Amino acid sequence: MTDGEAFSAITGSGSDFAETVALCEALGGYCLIGGLAINCYVEPVYTMDADFVLAADQLQPVRGRLFSAGYTLEDHEWSLNALRSGSRLQMQFTKDPRYAAFPHRAVYRETLGVRLRVACLEDLVQAKVWAWSDPRRRLSKRKKDELDLIRIVENNPEFLPALPASIRDLLG
Repeated sequence: MTDGEAFSAITGSGSDFAETVALCEALGGYCLIGGLAINCYVEPVYTMDADFVLAADQLQPVRGRLFSAGYTLEDHEWSLNALRSGSRLQMQFTKDPRYAAFPHRAVYRETLGVRLRVACLEDLVQAKVWAWSDPRRRLSKRKKDELDLIRIVENNPEFLPALPASIRDLLG
């Protein structure tokens, strides 16, 4: 069983991920961020969402196309979330303007059997530091962000100086 088949079986997502990536490719100016993106650089861990950055002018077109494709959409302050009936894989499109430059530095990688644009590792570290530093996030989410940062630095020690002091202290 391939990684993509296993992920699809666990999430019940079928081709949701590949279809969303194809939609983003067609619109241009996108990249994958979050846990799935980090899994492209270090040993993968399980996640139930796929996080994307889109060029700001592409959010409305993606909203319409996802709705037409049968996704249920939820608009939040910082993201547009899309979920297809029968699937547990949530597609999340950030609205946070701090991520706007990420697609310009993205590189092509493969995850779950799909070749797509993935944020560069430097940008992923910055995104995780932002998320970890947000006191409004649930503690469990912040701890996952912390773990992602630790996983990155264990394999890429050059990013250690970019981590908050309290996380650096955990690493000795």
